[in-house]
Amino acid sequence: MIDQYQVIKRPLLTEKSDALRETGNQYCFEVDVVATKHDVKAAVESLFGVRVTKVRIQNRLGKIKRQGRNQGRRASWKKAFVSLAADDHIELFEGI
Repeated sequence: MIDQYQVIKRPLLTEKSDALRETGNQYCFEVDVVATKHDVKAAVESLFGVRVTKVRIQNRLGKIKRQGRNQGRRASWKKAFVSLAADDHIELFEGI
């Protein structure tokens, strides 16, 4: 198991994540690529003091980028959608 401070890298603040937060009480985070659903659930519950009901994870493949003749790839990353109990919310996202 990974340390809880290494599991969650940053919150994702997009229009889609904002709509999910308002309608479905779901929050979006960028997480470590080796983190599992159980790791994400434990980290969110301990860091923010909320009850997690569901975790969905997406593996995002890095884009291929070219610069002249050279070709490279951006780093792949992992995104987690965390659903909270109906009466819980995370203060970090309020007022955005």
